Amino acid sequence: MKRHWEIPFTKFHGLGNDFVVVRAEALPSSLVKLSRAICQRNTGVGADGLLVLAPARGKRINAELRFFNADGSEAEMSGNGIRCAAAYLVLKNLASSPIRIRTVAGVKTLRVIKKERGRWLFRVAMGLPILAPAKVPFKGAKGKKPVVGFPLRTEQGILPVTITSMGNPHCSILVRELSEFDWPKLGSEIEKMDLFPNRTNVEFVRVISKKEIEVRYWERGVGVTNSSGTGSCAATVAAILNRRTGRKVRVRTLAGILHVSWPANGEVTLTGPAEIIAEGTYYFMP
Repeated sequence: MKRHWEIPFTKFHGLGNDFVVVRAEALPSSLVKLSRAICQRNTGVGADGLLVLAPARGKRINAELRFFNADGSEAEMSGNGIRCAAAYLVLKNLASSPIRIRTVAGVKTLRVIKKERGRWLFRVAMGLPILAPAKVPFKGAKGKKPVVGFPLRTEQGILPVTITSMGNPHCSILVRELSEFDWPKLGSEIEKMDLFPNRTNVEFVRVISKKEIEVRYWERGVGVTNSSGTGSCAATVAAILNRRTGRKVRVRTLAGILHVSWPANGEVTLTGPAEIIAEGTYYFMP
């Protein structure tokens, strides 16, 4: 008879991008199966992703964090997800500001900017954007960096794209109007292109002013999401590289506002909320 797992969970959302947070202790060995099951919206808890927190290895680190998409694939980084993980650590009195979390994309530092009941505003030091195509990885522009205005051939025509990484790969497309394209269909197509060995996240970016952009997100392994932290950072970096905005940008998403800053020769910072939704026990049969 298969073992029946009882897994305590806490669910958060980072501006409409929702995540289930669990502790790594006493989890089943197949985190791929767990993430697919627990993120299922009809038979599971329902979420865009699963966050697995483990005790820190090393000094001055509060926790280790792994990100799993709803399809079971593992992501290197999530800007909205890491805020939800930090909110969990603060909620459970496991850390206080500043909070340092190790991810596959490196150690990230978060600071609490504002705290309300069940809601926190964090500023995340996201690190330097990765612009070298081999490190994104992207196979379309050998050696050239940054990759700006690359003519990407799609079923909806040839589109100029900007390729970056925020620890995870991104393809950003600047558009005049978001209604120009069937962007969910286009995002699904681009995600799986051979030019992206690890697949890619896709952002559709409308520049409103030098200080504001509006973005729609197709997330690798998830699909359409209301917002994306790394996607907002990549979209801002793309707008700056294309000389369409200044270095401090207000990002308008379907779920609200994120703030992104990329000072010259500095790292990208992301400011946004994390809010608790629910707590409970998930019953998992592998």
